[in-house]
Amino acid sequence: DLVKACYLLSGAAGVLLRVKMNVRRHLREKNTIPKIFAESVHRYGDKTALIFEGTGESWTFRQLDEYSNKVANLLLERGFKEGDVVALFMENRCQYVGLWLGMAKIGIEAALINFNLRLEALVHCVTISNAKAVFFGSELTDAVSEVHSSMGKAVQMFCSGEWDPKQVPQGTECLEALLADAPSHLPSQPQRCFTDRLFYIYTSGTTGMPKAAIVVHSRYYRMAALVYYGFRMTSDDVLYDCLPLYHSAGNIVGVGQCLIHGMTVVIRKKFSASRFWDDCIKYNCTIVQYIGEICRYLLNQPVQKKEQQHRIRMALGNGLRQSIWEEFMNRFSIPQIAEFYGATECNCSLGNFDNKVGACGFNSQILPFIYPIRLVRVDEETMELIRGPDGVCIPCKPGEPGQLVGRIIQNDPLRRFDGYVNQSATDKKIAHSVFKKGDSAYLSGDVLIMDKYGHMYFKDRTGDTYRWKGENVSTTEVEGTLSKLLHMKDVVVYGVEVPGAEGKAGMAAIADPSHSTDLEKFVKDMEKALPPYARPVFLRILPEVNKTGTFKFQKTELRRDGFDPSTVSDRLYFLDSSRGRYVQLDEELYRSMLSGKHKL
Repeated sequence: DLVKACYLLSGAAGVLLRVKMNVRRHLREKNTIPKIFAESVHRYGDKTALIFEGTGESWTFRQLDEYSNKVANLLLERGFKEGDVVALFMENRCQYVGLWLGMAKIGIEAALINFNLRLEALVHCVTISNAKAVFFGSELTDAVSEVHSSMGKAVQMFCSGEWDPKQVPQGTECLEALLADAPSHLPSQPQRCFTDRLFYIYTSGTTGMPKAAIVVHSRYYRMAALVYYGFRMTSDDVLYDCLPLYHSAGNIVGVGQCLIHGMTVVIRKKFSASRFWDDCIKYNCTIVQYIGEICRYLLNQPVQKKEQQHRIRMALGNGLRQSIWEEFMNRFSIPQIAEFYGATECNCSLGNFDNKVGACGFNSQILPFIYPIRLVRVDEETMELIRGPDGVCIPCKPGEPGQLVGRIIQNDPLRRFDGYVNQSATDKKIAHSVFKKGDSAYLSGDVLIMDKYGHMYFKDRTGDTYRWKGENVSTTEVEGTLSKLLHMKDVVVYGVEVPGAEGKAGMAAIADPSHSTDLEKFVKDMEKALPPYARPVFLRILPEVNKTGTFKFQKTELRRDGFDPSTVSDRLYFLDSSRGRYVQLDEELYRSMLSGKHKL
């Protein structure tokens, strides 16, 4: 056991030391992601940097560099300056990377907005970032037109792609035409440093609307580099990235390998289970990215010869369930699962560097102080931290579930916590006297379990957020939207487990004693207001919902009841996506879901 623990420690410590040394050098040299990318351009020049599967378009490192220079020059021409924010609202494409990279070259910070958002949530994301302009894709013209009047006349609009001037908000300018006339040389750059802000990524929290997490240059580097060195990638690898570029997995862990390490990255507009292996074969990919859902969707596809004809040596991602881990490796002949744990804003990322089945990462039990993260005891009902007589949090023993926390050391880029644009949201993620009296630590909000060697296994997500279809869903946000659609009825939203399905399916309990809700109209209204992953899969119509003395909804009992019609006396409904409506959930349909015959 000791030999094994020492072996694991040496591997993890080596990765950490290498990244730490690189971070120190970049700090000393006041480097930024654009400056590190300039080294890649110098080294790889005419090598293919990005391929967009949608059109087959490919960009070399030099072309990406020149495009991003044009973006920087255009913004400078228009009077934008260091510290300004520009919102980026478009689907995946090569231009997406070039746009935020061009902004970063002159110190403009991009707000990367989820392209599924609509109406109030979309306005909120643009507003809280203080964006002076929105660069949007023509495919999202309708979404922008719906909210343009709510954004204020001062926000400039630029549209990318083919569009009809009559369809877009008045005053919108054609991005391609402007960039065609912009100079392609590198403009003079402001003096930025490694810990300055790069862009914002929005996370669904427990406080309602999406929160803008601050990503600084050193965080972008750290997330990409830990994966690169930890999983022994090389610049010769070709990475298949079918994840959205408004998320850190797609844009940092994936695209970061191109910008920082010279790897070719294949970008896909959206994940397609039926086209997945065709793409991997066509582009000679050696690494694929996943979230847990993707692996399950691929296993649900009919067996085909092509799924064995690829060159994939590694699947990189997070959320792969232990129950399908080995089946996924064996069926698709993938030698290594590179599972990691992390969040956009967290300072306690983990990596499963030794291919341990089911683990999301590792931290040494022999020398835990090398990487100051810890699992601490929590009350399983309230998720409150449990403290000892000295007021300090109690570390978990092997096999004991606990919340993952990371010590905050603000002058160390590997340990700092940059938080969110909203200060109160930042404060809620920090606890004090966690490792020792008076210190500060980041609260991950996730419950993990550790074995005797230090391997970590994901157990559950705390708070009012659940994960469905690869997205974190804020119950508070969905509750607010549904309540408005239902003329301010009480609505409680929570996640329920469905056997065989990754994450938790959304369920909404609606207080409607007279059963006056028009479910057909409700579905149509909900489709306009919520992205697909946030729409409740199940409904429970009940006379009233229980509240606390401070008018907070009590969800524990509702979660426990789930959607079993034999134990729930209230009316239950299931969202049949093939028919686009809610159907009554009876015991026959319930049994069909449990057996896996009726897929979600």
